Amino acid sequence: MQNITVIGAGTMGNGIAHTFAQHGYKVFLNDISGSALDKAISTIETNLDRLVAKEKISLEVKTNTLDNIITTVDLKQAVASADLVVEAATENLDLKLKIFKSLDNYCNDNTILATNTSSISITKIATALSNPERLIGMHFMNPVPIMPLVEVIKGYNTSETVLMQIMKLCESISKIPVEVNDYPGFIANRILMPMINEAIESLFQRVAGVKQIDSVMKLGMAHPMGPLQLADFIGLDVCLFILKVMHDGFKNPKYAPCPLLVNMVTAGKLGVKSGEGFYDYSTSRKADQVAKQFS
Repeated sequence: MQNITVIGAGTMGNGIAHTFAQHGYKVFLNDISGSALDKAISTIETNLDRLVAKEKISLEVKTNTLDNIITTVDLKQAVASADLVVEAATENLDLKLKIFKSLDNYCNDNTILATNTSSISITKIATALSNPERLIGMHFMNPVPIMPLVEVIKGYNTSETVLMQIMKLCESISKIPVEVNDYPGFIANRILMPMINEAIESLFQRVAGVKQIDSVMKLGMAHPMGPLQLADFIGLDVCLFILKVMHDGFKNPKYAPCPLLVNMVTAGKLGVKSGEGFYDYSTSRKADQVAKQFS
């Protein structure tokens, strides 16, 4: 397995492409937007420069990594010789089904197909394929080049052969694969999102303030980042989406998103990417200043 195609040039897509390319794989990075691809390469180069400055990699590794990545807006061209395709598009079921229907037509029969979804059912996405046995979930963590975990999700029809190949592949890019089964939220988000939601609920009920809630979890539970800061980093819209998936999938009220989270997303307060969430990021991406409405 040498040729990897990554679909989607956003935060997760460019991180996945960077990681495979840095470990010697040839990568096609595909997106419908040429400007998104240009931005992705710029981001990858910046991240590589940071690694060079910290003496984590050499200039030669940086050059080889960039040389290993080819960008294209042509999906058919991108997957023509792929051994593995990793879809990292927006968390939208209809979009993913559309992409995988195209992949079913464009890819060789022996190409393994993976989705980086953080919560959508692998089994449901696999309905777009004539051979659902070759689809698997590869849930990378953000930032991809740094975080060691890959949550490997086996759909109802995923073959054992595909599972074993992906587990070995993850190890080849210095990741630690952890196998889980296909249920809403998998494991990472099934545990993480209720914690974040409860932190938001505690803020909503004025049990404590933003910094107080985050400080308790950092100082008392040894979390490197408090739950409200983490929610801002992930994106409040993403948190809301995942909670809705779990609430719909389990029909359990404990997964119902807090009204404060719903209102913040509706108002466009999405966290770091919008400049404001529970913290104000107008002058710095660090969570130093609590957002005005919570101060």
